Amino acid sequence: MRRICVFCGSRPGVRPVYREVAETLGRTLAERSIELVYGGGNVGLMGIVADACLAAGGKVVGVIPRALMEWEVGHEGLTRLEVVDSMHSRKARMAELADGFVALPGGLGTFEELFEILTWAQLGFHSKPVALLNVEAYYQPLIQMMDRGVAEGFMKAENRGLLLVEDNVQTLLRAMGAYHPPAVGKRIRDEKQL
Repeated sequence: MRRICVFCGSRPGVRPVYREVAETLGRTLAERSIELVYGGGNVGLMGIVADACLAAGGKVVGVIPRALMEWEVGHEGLTRLEVVDSMHSRKARMAELADGFVALPGGLGTFEELFEILTWAQLGFHSKPVALLNVEAYYQPLIQMMDRGVAEGFMKAENRGLLLVEDNVQTLLRAMGAYHPPAVGKRIRDEKQL
């Protein structure tokens, strides 16, 4: 993988471990010559992961909507900062640039980005790895909800298999490098008609 897109919070979270893991991920990407693609902000975990990657000699591409340049304090020290016209354009551009996706802890924006990119994988729009870095079991309730979606018949097991989950940066990057997408149908069919 040449570039990994990281979805993460525009806040740092309350636990120091969130900052530590964001720094580790940014530094590790630089050490492996993997470019970081992210939302372009200079605040929260977004700024932390970008700064760590840059400090370790890595390349960082930020993609930020014009309307959020002030609100998220667009990072001016990046290798490249692309300013786009909307959130939709931001996500599409990050997806275009990236060879894989990682979600660190975050809030609504992170959840939305994660689920949109997973939905695109489910629909066959891409076959890139999508992973959660499950720091301090932050994403455990979300993982349980997805498992329940399978158990209750709202998701296929192979769709659940689109999401890699690890709690360690090195293990996560190894899993992403070894990823082979499950065979997933591109159409939704009424199972009663089969």
